[in-house]
Amino acid sequence: MQTQLAPEYAATDAGREAEAILRKCVHCGFCTATCPTDQLLGDELDGPRGRIYLIKQVLEGATPTRKTQLHLDRCLTCRNCESTCPSGVQYGHLVDIGRQIVEDKVPRPAGERLLRWTLKEGLTSALFAPAMKLGQAVRGLLPEALKAKVPAPQNAGAWPTQTHARKVLMLAGCVQPAMQPNINTATARVLDACGIQTLIAPEAGCCGAVKFHLNDQAGGLAQMRATIAAWWPHIASGAVEAIVMNASGCGVTVKEYGHHLQHDPAYAERAARVSALTRDLSELLPDIARTLAERRPNAVAAIRAAAPRLAYHPPCTLQHGQQLRGHVETQLGALGFRVELPPESHLCCGSAGTYSVLQATLSQQLRERKLAHLGALKPDAIVSANIGCITHLQAGTDTPVRHWVETLDDWLQAAPHRDAAR
Repeated sequence: MQTQLAPEYAATDAGREAEAILRKCVHCGFCTATCPTDQLLGDELDGPRGRIYLIKQVLEGATPTRKTQLHLDRCLTCRNCESTCPSGVQYGHLVDIGRQIVEDKVPRPAGERLLRWTLKEGLTSALFAPAMKLGQAVRGLLPEALKAKVPAPQNAGAWPTQTHARKVLMLAGCVQPAMQPNINTATARVLDACGIQTLIAPEAGCCGAVKFHLNDQAGGLAQMRATIAAWWPHIASGAVEAIVMNASGCGVTVKEYGHHLQHDPAYAERAARVSALTRDLSELLPDIARTLAERRPNAVAAIRAAAPRLAYHPPCTLQHGQQLRGHVETQLGALGFRVELPPESHLCCGSAGTYSVLQATLSQQLRERKLAHLGALKPDAIVSANIGCITHLQAGTDTPVRHWVETLDDWLQAAPHRDAAR
């Protein structure tokens, strides 16, 4: 796509990156076929190709409007279009650039500004956990819309105490410990059963995704630097073999630290190193499955004898953002679980971080569509790999929705424990 940047963008890092991305686009439109908002709204400007044209116009000097902002706001950033695109257009990075430029040029109404500020500051605040506890204490009295955002209190169980030679870092996250604490402890227990010790750096807070994708990119980058600084002593000493992410939304962001901080002379090299070390938990599943078959044969035998029927929802941040497909269903299947993917498994469930709050109607339409496909499989439980998807889907169904690692942990805890020699 031929592009002639306006002078105010031509000499900037963001402008040069956007131009390189735009030049890869060949107008083919394949992306529109897999865009959830294009399918729902039937408007070219609510699909990737239309949004690319809007961003191109702004970069070439056109004045953005509230309408421009609305079409960019409606994008889920699911990056399904990137999986479809034959030309390798990095739409996710382009829409980040376009949204920030439009945000700087188009004032939002006061109500929108307040809501977006509350989300980016509240979700990443130390006050989020006590606020969530308070909400859970009065959950039965909350209106349905708010109740859907407050999961029932959960017993996280015990963190393993064994020390192992193999060690990994894990990001606790900003909302997951308060909303679904068992995901982190279940992860640590499963890895412990495989002879891997999970470490947490307490100073590492939010990965930066919330603020970055709400167009406070400076705030998001500051959180990225803080997380790198918290992790760096473990990395520099060689104490850990990987950084393991059990929330795919955080994982895709951390894997892109190297990109986001490439122009920061103080952090570029460290950011690239962090990204290279980062693995989604599902990437460890082949090793986990193999090790459990050796060390916990009783548990694996129990799974194969009476495993529940699971419907798997692969998060967009996993299958499109990280381009990881097949690990979860294949490896859980190898352990004996009965795992099925629903039709349209490539489409977003509508959670998309804060999207379920900011674009509630579209989000709920996508959730209903997703749950209809998942429910048709008549599963005992729905499993996923991201806290946002899990919470969003659970609000629309009585079928249990959990992280897949929690289901695996349940069977390890319940089966007779007879480890092979370590």
